[in-house]
Amino acid sequence: MALEEKEEAIVVVNMENIQQQQQEHVSDHPILQGQKQPSFRRNDSLEIEARTTSHARHSKGPSTAMILQLAFQSLGIVYGDIGTSPLYVYSSTFTHGIKHNDDILGVLSLIFYTLTLIPLLKYVFFVLRATDNGDGGTFALYSLICRYARVGLIPNRQAEDADVSNYQLELPNKRASKLKSMLENNHFMKLFLLFATMLGTSMVIGDGVLTPCISVLSAVGGIKEAANQITENQIVLISVAILIGLFMVQRFGTDKVGYSFAPIICIWFAFIGGIGVYNFIKHDTSVIKAINPKYIVDYFTRNKKDAWISLGGVVLAITGTEALFADVGHFTVRSIQISMCSVTYPALILAYVGQASFLRKNNDLVGDTFYKSIPDSLYWPMFVIAVLAAIIASQAMISGTFSIIQQSLSLGCFPRVRIVHTSAKYEGQVYIPEVNYILMIACIAITVGFKNTTKIGNAYGIAVVFVMTLTSAFLVLIMIMIWKTHILLILTYVLVIGSVELVYLSSVLYKFEQGGYLPLAFAAILMFIMYVWNNVYQRKYYYELDHKISPEKLREVACDTSLSRLPGLAMFYSELVQGIPPIFKHYVANIPALHSVLVFVSIKSLPISKVPTEERFLFRRVQPKELNVFRCAVRYGYTDVRNEQEPFEKILVERLKEFIVKEYYCSQKLIQDGKNDESEDDKIDEISDGERVQEEIEKEIEVVEKASRAGIVHLIGENEVIASKGAGIAKRILIDYAYNFLKKNLRQSEKLFDIPHKHMVKVGMTYEL
Repeated sequence: MALEEKEEAIVVVNMENIQQQQQEHVSDHPILQGQKQPSFRRNDSLEIEARTTSHARHSKGPSTAMILQLAFQSLGIVYGDIGTSPLYVYSSTFTHGIKHNDDILGVLSLIFYTLTLIPLLKYVFFVLRATDNGDGGTFALYSLICRYARVGLIPNRQAEDADVSNYQLELPNKRASKLKSMLENNHFMKLFLLFATMLGTSMVIGDGVLTPCISVLSAVGGIKEAANQITENQIVLISVAILIGLFMVQRFGTDKVGYSFAPIICIWFAFIGGIGVYNFIKHDTSVIKAINPKYIVDYFTRNKKDAWISLGGVVLAITGTEALFADVGHFTVRSIQISMCSVTYPALILAYVGQASFLRKNNDLVGDTFYKSIPDSLYWPMFVIAVLAAIIASQAMISGTFSIIQQSLSLGCFPRVRIVHTSAKYEGQVYIPEVNYILMIACIAITVGFKNTTKIGNAYGIAVVFVMTLTSAFLVLIMIMIWKTHILLILTYVLVIGSVELVYLSSVLYKFEQGGYLPLAFAAILMFIMYVWNNVYQRKYYYELDHKISPEKLREVACDTSLSRLPGLAMFYSELVQGIPPIFKHYVANIPALHSVLVFVSIKSLPISKVPTEERFLFRRVQPKELNVFRCAVRYGYTDVRNEQEPFEKILVERLKEFIVKEYYCSQKLIQDGKNDESEDDKIDEISDGERVQEEIEKEIEVVEKASRAGIVHLIGENEVIASKGAGIAKRILIDYAYNFLKKNLRQSEKLFDIPHKHMVKVGMTYEL
């Protein structure tokens, strides 16, 4: 923390150590009655890595019945994508037909071990341990690393952040310390981690575009079995109609239809598992020997390069695996493990085994394996369930895309867009109109352009394997730095899981010209947008940090007799956490008046998923007290809702009054603690001091309430950003054209909160970056 801030009154709320004596006095005040009272201490150090902060709320875990209920519900949200893979895996693998009957055993063996190693072993038993206070996904891994090492590119970390109850820190061991030091002292590594996070995010969004295309097109394609006369173009039109309908209903929210997802997917798994057993018994039970990995070796020996190329089809068996991790925040780790091990994994294995048995007797039907292997009497029920399952798989990925963009936005990695919360019951369910229509247009274009699942499958594989590989890389960092895993286990993970994923990655990249370019092109566009926004976001922050107003200068301005103090409360918004933004000086120079109470509000994102509401506001007073000037850091996690149902200004004013009460009692207690043996006169003086403090508190709270009644004004910095004189052409294109184009066509800062326009004043200033 800057030395110039030492004169500020700093009150840090620690929710763990509640001192009984203080609780008795503070809780007497009416503003704090009914609240759990914290203890107070001064904390000026930034050396917080060596501290361990445990959870403040040790609640009892969910019951067995609740875990089982969540496991059932997770079937409809998590497994739609991976569950619909049997629609197209064999047809995407044997694109040129089956050349040898034992090739079927080789591919089945590959599918079996891929499903076992990646979704089951890697994700269920390793990756799910790396949740960030229960939340998963690429940003969860990145936030964990940022929390344990200073690898963030914006210097807004404060010692008080570690006092948030779910901000966990532990002492690193020797090996972890070396890695931590290397990451913190290497700017390139910081950029690389951010770049990898952006790439993973872009690929997952790309997955959200491709999943609806391949799932719906594969499911609808089955209608050819009942209507031979239907053409490919008609199938494409039906698929496009379903996709348009799917995106049109997004604004209503998934909670309106979500209750039916789990039963449908459960029926789907029962159907594909049951049909798998039927085909296994009817056609060829000898496929069970594919459990022997020898058939994989034989497959590669016979087909050589073609076998390696076919891995791009095999990997489609694990599409949607990342959803296991990304959606864990809506459930629990145990519920995901139960549903995967007891339902999803067995059903998928039975489905692929049954299809392999069918193909052993029907090599020529590999192009339409799924529907050809269904008994005639079950065709129509299976077709309906398949289409519904494809829609559910698409819905899950679309919702996941919205959530990921919300997380990106909160960390300054994505332009401001309108986020609509579609459910009052489930805070994680969001809808982003602009993104929804872009996804819809992209899905329609891909479906109409490619027309079949083979080329879409080539594109799909690249998106899937890229995200998995990045997850493994982040997980290795977490194993070393946070979990302190034994080096032999880390090496085993890298050699087994890492090598398998790299082989698959090399295979899908080979199909770059056959559709594989699509997710890379899509990711490149998204990453350019994210890079432009994040880069200028950093430059703006550093500009404000370099030109911030010192507390001494602020006191000088506030005490200037030429300035008039108007009745009212002004909230001045900024993203600068340490110091007063330069735009304040610009405001005072043009409008020589200040409101009676002034609060500088800093919006800050912490590298954690959620910040408890009672710990969100961190106030500091700018001395002297008579100025009535405060600073407030409003802290959010990357999944927190920033547009609460209760008006933001009302919440902030209430928290400000609580701060005033706590600050007075804190200072009073510090004085009392400095006294040793008290005489009777001292006790009488103490009672008198208590009455005086009570009067001072009520007087200052009355000032705040009076100012609030007079009117609350929101002062928003409307910064015009231009490249500095003498800047190179690349910098001018980045700032003057790319960033300003995005800024002009997207939402403004007041949209982040419910700020009424009639109470808002925009203060303009030009930043030369």
